[in-house]
This record gives sequence, C-alpha cells and structure tokens, in this order.
Amino acid sequence: MATTWAFPPSSIPDLAVIDLVPDGGDKLQEFFEVNPFYFLAVHGQPAQPREAHEEIAEDPPSGWPFTRKYVLGYQGPDGHLAAMAHVISDLLAKGVWHVATFIVETARHGTGDSQALYQSLENWAKDQGAQWMRLGVVQGHTRAESFWLARGYRQVASRQGVEMGLKVNDLRVMVKPLHNQALSEYYAIVERDRPPSTNAA
Repeated sequence: MATTWAFPPSSIPDLAVIDLVPDGGDKLQEFFEVNPFYFLAVHGQPAQPREAHEEIAEDPPSGWPFTRKYVLGYQGPDGHLAAMAHVISDLLAKGVWHVATFIVETARHGTGDSQALYQSLENWAKDQGAQWMRLGVVQGHTRAESFWLARGYRQVASRQGVEMGLKVNDLRVMVKPLHNQALSEYYAIVERDRPPSTNAA
C-alpha cells in the first residue's frame, strides 16, 4: 500500500518543501529570474515574465490523462527558493510519474544537492505508487543529459523540432523503471513512446 505523504520530504535539513499551487507564482518567478541557467540552455533566453504562472497554471495537453500535478518549491530559511520540481502523477498511464521540470539553484550545482533532492523526490513518488519515472531532456544539453543518465534513466523515444522559447529543440524522452521492469512493459502501457514498428508492410 502506498504511503500517504502530501509532499516529498526534503533531503536537505535547511530546506522546507512548499506547495506553489496556486499562489506561489511570484516566488517561483523570482527563482527563475535569479537562476537563468536552465532557460538560457533550453529556451535560448531568460525566463519570460509569465514563465512561473504558466508553469503553475498549465495542465498537460488535451487528451493526456493524469491524476495530479505538483509544483513544489524547496524553500530556505530566508524564504527564497533553492530548488523547484514539477511532477505529474499517472501521466499517460497509471504508475507513470513525469518530471516536467526540475531546477536547482546555480549556487548548489556541484555540491551533491541536486542528486539528494532528486532521490528524495523519486523515493516519494515510488511510495505513492509510481512504477516508472519519465521525463524529456533537450538533446545536446549535456549537463542535464549526464545528470539523468547517472540517475538510471534510459531513452525510449525522441521528439524532433519542439519549439521552446527562441530555440527549436530535439527532445530525448527518457524513462526509469522503479521495480526492475523490462522496457517492454512500459511500451505496453504508453503507446506514445513505443518505437516505430519494424513490421511495416
């Protein structure tokens, strides 16, 4: 039976996990603006004025089933965010948890905090019934690609020509099984990510 925790515990003692939905837009926008690394790498420009509002308010595309979206902040003693995570439960299929956005402040890069915060997030999702973790990473964003590969994610699909800010990116769709399942089990439940058929007539 899944453990019922509203939000993941923080793996870093001086950070508290807070819910940014629906009223955390100003706090999240400030975090985005003072930590532009992600947006410059992925969008080719700093965070735009309504970036945080869209992160909080927008749901997955129409026709994509899901159970709940979480937009979480990791808040320090001074009230400012040190990290954020946007996670969607049961996206496309029951048991598939999607990491839409995960950003740790630039000052903490290289400290091990990113790995610790992500691991607590994954453990929490698993306790809630997650069977698979899923995400998309921009091809060529080597720091992010290396981070997710080191966490045990593997590519299952790709999307070409995705407009993101000023850039048009190719995305690597990556998945991590949480119970040593074969990828064939994932493909059985997420049609969107299945490889092209090799049995074309």
